[in-house]
Amino acid sequence: MTRRTEWPDSAGFGSAAGDAENRSGRRRRGAGHEDGAATGDGGGSLPSRAGSGPPRTPEEQARAICLRLLTGNPRTRRQLADALRERGIPDEAAEEVLARFEGVGLIDDAAFADAWVESRHHGRGLARRALARELRTKGVDSALIDQAVGRLDAEQEEVTARELVDRKLRATRGLDRDKRLRRLAGMLARKGYPEGLALRVVRQALEEEGEDPDLLDHHLPDA
Repeated sequence: MTRRTEWPDSAGFGSAAGDAENRSGRRRRGAGHEDGAATGDGGGSLPSRAGSGPPRTPEEQARAICLRLLTGNPRTRRQLADALRERGIPDEAAEEVLARFEGVGLIDDAAFADAWVESRHHGRGLARRALARELRTKGVDSALIDQAVGRLDAEQEEVTARELVDRKLRATRGLDRDKRLRRLAGMLARKGYPEGLALRVVRQALEEEGEDPDLLDHHLPDA
């Protein structure tokens, strides 16, 4: 992979969310003046809405919730839909707002998945299998997951696995051979690396430190 993206990077999402919120506020204020002109109160002044205005519509509530959540971090459509449901927003209103946010690019599951893979691989060393599992829990579509993790090729995955092992080698020095093998291979397994890759990388690292390759275990131990 040739580019690096820090996560979370909410600057673009937050700016767009703020712009959308400002536009929404201007529209609501304009609508209020139009309503006042139509109904009137004889004196030409509008009554104050502070503390006495009508409750916001479900769509307005949904929009406010989504903007607030997106200002903190990018979110998937499913994450936002779950948040709206938990707050009692009717499904029809939630669907309308979510579709609108997708249309203007405030919700973009493909971009979310790409940034997640880039950040979690380089930042935490997670392998494709673990990354796909995380994205599934966030409701990203399977096709988008395959596309995002597919950008992480096997060569890069092996390089990262070796970097992880090299960082842990010093901490295992002084332990017996089998315990070192279990600890290092188990660490890679928890990060989603396949058994064959984990064993190969760990064996190579231990051999370079002088361990007898014939004495190294051939089976991935339990994490």
